[in-house]
Amino acid sequence: MMSFASVIQGVGAAVGEFVRVSLDQQIDAWLRPVADAVSALIFHAVPVQTPSGEVMFPLIVAWLVAGALICTLALRFINVRGFLHGFHLLRGDFSHHHDGAGGEVSHFQALTSAVSGTVGLGNIAGVAVAITLGGPGATLWMILAGVLGMSAKFAECTLGVKYRRQHANGTVSGGPMYYLTRGVAEEYPRLRWLGWLLAIIFAVCTMLGAIGAGGMFQSNQAYAQIVAVTGGGESWLAQRAWVFGTAMAILTGVVVLGGITRIGKVTEKLVPFMAALYLLAGLVVIVVNIDHVPAAMLAIWDGAFTADGVQGGVLGALIVGFRRAAFSNEAGLGSAAIAHSAVKTHQPVTEGFVALWEPFIDTVVVCTMTALVIVISGQYLHGNADGVQLTSNAFATVSSWFPYFLTLAVLLFAYSTMITWGYYGAKAASFLAGGSHAALYGFKLIYLIGIVVGCTMPLASVVDLADGLLFIMAIPNLIGVYLLLPVVRRELDAYWSAVRGLSSRKP
Repeated sequence: MMSFASVIQGVGAAVGEFVRVSLDQQIDAWLRPVADAVSALIFHAVPVQTPSGEVMFPLIVAWLVAGALICTLALRFINVRGFLHGFHLLRGDFSHHHDGAGGEVSHFQALTSAVSGTVGLGNIAGVAVAITLGGPGATLWMILAGVLGMSAKFAECTLGVKYRRQHANGTVSGGPMYYLTRGVAEEYPRLRWLGWLLAIIFAVCTMLGAIGAGGMFQSNQAYAQIVAVTGGGESWLAQRAWVFGTAMAILTGVVVLGGITRIGKVTEKLVPFMAALYLLAGLVVIVVNIDHVPAAMLAIWDGAFTADGVQGGVLGALIVGFRRAAFSNEAGLGSAAIAHSAVKTHQPVTEGFVALWEPFIDTVVVCTMTALVIVISGQYLHGNADGVQLTSNAFATVSSWFPYFLTLAVLLFAYSTMITWGYYGAKAASFLAGGSHAALYGFKLIYLIGIVVGCTMPLASVVDLADGLLFIMAIPNLIGVYLLLPVVRRELDAYWSAVRGLSSRKP
């Protein structure tokens, strides 16, 4: 005979399942029209005719790539000229110049905090999709777009530090919300209203995009991957998504609730470890398939300039590569400037130099390693998988158990992304609430709940909407960057003059 407790437990489970399914249907019904409208607007693509066929070119990709190119030209190829100097700053060569400077984290901690937000599942699954659609040649164009994106990161992170706010308790708030308001008001007093409008749009999109794409999507995909490698439908976790989600929320909350100082301390250890783990695993795949390396490199080079077997030919490969890079390193979105603004420095432009390394690590190093593994293993030629499964198949060419390394990377990449985007969203909420600490911690609580919910429900509508909101951020951000590029030029010229002066006084 069933006990009373068993009956109550069964009824509770049935009611919970009914509510979950019903809620999911309601959310989809509410959000789907909005998500479709936002996606149609932000990802609107124009047809481009090529000798190999018609290719659709998303306008948001053109907007991001144009921003990166304009910053590169306006700042006289700072992505090349300033790259080595950024390394010296990361190494701490000039740290004594910043004694007593406002801020919360070191240059290295600021960089790893920002990198943890960009290096995510897109570096694994997104690159696989790029090669599936654009062929091996997309890799070369992806690298080029990443190099151009370094200049956009330089501009937005310099501005983020210059116009940041120092609070009485020692914390710092910065990013596009502040250079769109304070910077535009200083340089263009008549456009003060425009700066505030753009800042509000940016902050709202950051909050909602963080919850959907930074929290819910990452936890959902990490859960799906770990279930897949632990038995699929037979896995112990298969019907216990809330267990995984709660664990991820707790781990994320422990770090996020501590602010950028704790985030920096965690990411300065986590990011190098997870990057080294992934790169080492990729190198093993390359070494095992060493005989195929020359042919793979030739396929990447030829594919970038001929791409006969790809729809759209060369232009098709170029578009796919640029799109993958733009979506991966977030150059032009302005999100990374929120983390970089917390750095300890008297000179805003120093963080611009450090930020040059972010797209380099994310796109030129991590994304390129994924592409090389896929191309060298030849798995993209089989056509029986895409996304993370294609990358997993490439790793499996070493050993049937090697994809477990990929699973660990997926978990680490997802976790690091959740940490940083929780901080971004909280800072945006605090800005909208006039610096309220209640809004800061209130958002963090909602964000952590979203991580749990993200594991337990389909996310089609939520993610489509979140993706659109994330890339809407690029519109107000790049408008602000364009308006304030003269400020970046002045800061850069003044800094170089000071550095040359120090060098000339050395014995």
